[in-house]
Amino acid sequence: MKQLTRLVRCVLPVCALLAAPPGGAQEATPGSQWPSFNNRLDGQRFSPLMEITPANAAQLGEICRLQIDGPTTFHAGLVVVDGLIYTNTGRETVAIDAATCAVRWKYSYAPEEERFSPSNRGLAVLDGRVFRGTGDARLIALDAATGRLLWKNVIGAPRLGESASAAPLAWQGVVYMGIAGSELGARGRVMAYDAQTGRELWRFNTVPIGEEQGAKTWKRPKSAKTGGGGVWGAMTLDVTTGELFVPVGNPWPDIDKAYRPGSNLFTDSIVVLDARTGALKWWHQVTPADWQDMDLVAAPVLYRDSQVRDVLAFGGKDGFVTGIDRDTHKQLFHTPVTTFEGIPKGATAEGVRICPGYAGGVEWNGPTLDRLNHTLVTGSVDACFIVRSGPTKYSPTEASFGGTVAPDGPVTGWVTALDSETGQIRWRYHAEKPVIAGVTPTAGGVTFTGDIAGNLLVFNSKTGELVLRAPTGGALAGGVVSYEVGGKQYVAFASGNVSRMAFGALGLPSVVIMALNAGHASSAPALTTPSARTPAGAADAASGRRLYSQICVSCHGPDGNLIGDHKLSSLPSRLDEAATVSYIKDPKPPMPKLYPGLLNEQNVADVAAYVRQEFKQ
Repeated sequence: MKQLTRLVRCVLPVCALLAAPPGGAQEATPGSQWPSFNNRLDGQRFSPLMEITPANAAQLGEICRLQIDGPTTFHAGLVVVDGLIYTNTGRETVAIDAATCAVRWKYSYAPEEERFSPSNRGLAVLDGRVFRGTGDARLIALDAATGRLLWKNVIGAPRLGESASAAPLAWQGVVYMGIAGSELGARGRVMAYDAQTGRELWRFNTVPIGEEQGAKTWKRPKSAKTGGGGVWGAMTLDVTTGELFVPVGNPWPDIDKAYRPGSNLFTDSIVVLDARTGALKWWHQVTPADWQDMDLVAAPVLYRDSQVRDVLAFGGKDGFVTGIDRDTHKQLFHTPVTTFEGIPKGATAEGVRICPGYAGGVEWNGPTLDRLNHTLVTGSVDACFIVRSGPTKYSPTEASFGGTVAPDGPVTGWVTALDSETGQIRWRYHAEKPVIAGVTPTAGGVTFTGDIAGNLLVFNSKTGELVLRAPTGGALAGGVVSYEVGGKQYVAFASGNVSRMAFGALGLPSVVIMALNAGHASSAPALTTPSARTPAGAADAASGRRLYSQICVSCHGPDGNLIGDHKLSSLPSRLDEAATVSYIKDPKPPMPKLYPGLLNEQNVADVAAYVRQEFKQ
């Protein structure tokens, strides 16, 4: 017995040393972290935390908030690892304390080429490294502890309209990343990279050419070279089978399907690849020969139901949540989660009405699995559009739809819970504005999400009762996550967004952290802009160029002509300098009003100088 006691005394310190997290990081208990875009690689997004319930959710209060960038898009997810929140905008990447909002580090990316997109859906964290894409088609790796740049890889050609706005997925030493740019006639693909070196391991083209499988579905082969099929959201991975599930976007041109006859594989599809080799295993195309911009962008959800069926469930901009049996590839359910009207045969010069499409349906944060109630819960956009046909012109610097689109009627949103086996609707909530933020169900019986009116929404997961509606000061268009620090459950979310989805509130990109009985604790320092009332000095077109790339490009496009009836190329001939400044300050809908809340006098003068200089006919 004495020998055994000596052995235990000897071994216990060693065991404690082996069990301690490296570098003093907090121990990873179930639910304490949010390690990837959708929490788990299978896309379920469920949190096992139970402290916040329907009975006490109304007691949630703000702990802190941190503004991480000036006015721009903020669509990114939040990742929580070892007590730090990692997130990003198009240029900025930050690591902040998950309980106090204190900044651990910040990395600012300076574009090396013309940026085509300020949008970014998020980042991945693996083995002490942070991975993200950029608007000029780079994939970069940062040290998770310091923010130091470790490597940078050129993975696309901005001159061909390519960008890297997707959220990467990282697993077992490999980073998976997609290429976006469908509206610019880019040809989509997904690639795998060595996480240590950035070396490419394999690639799969989402629009096939030549002898690639599916190439014959492009009956005009030349059109496949500019065929779209961008990957611009997030992906899902099944660690048990090694399968990578990739949602693929729309074909180009969006409206003019006569330009690209055929069913146009693999656009508007879930493509299933061997994660080790990139080999195609199978696919499911939702909308062949699409002309309504029916992207699949949100990561699908993988789960096994009570009938031992392995199910693939996903939402799309067609406005449906679809369930597929992964063994038979047969459809299990196909349930509308927003307003759906019959599909016309195609666009006309006079215009046809479609519901949804373009900015409608399920966007980049799709269905999640509530394991407590066996439901799929998703947000969606309720929007109808008038679509008119028009000429198609290919230029990688000019976005062309082959026609024009315009919203028709009010734009609202839905939160919908569906039975995860039958697809039948259990409950619905009609939001005043679109719901495109992440949806997070928990073991505590509450589900968190938000709308772009700027409200954090908390539901009783079983009944759909809204138990908390908390204004946050900015549109919710990115991640909503829950995690634990020091035995306390927190909720963090992205608030503030300026983009094509600006149908509600705007706001400056900020991370907001809430917890029970928090009150309103002191906030971390914000990156504020000068007072709107400060008189403008000499206009700076270079500053205006940066502001245009951060704010305006998502609607107007890199050439200023994305909106057919608001082309900036004709602006200098229509408005003098003073009138240009006045219009930016007080625009007509649907252009959002940014002054004086998000832009000051100097900002307005700088943007006006840039657009008048850059977009002369």
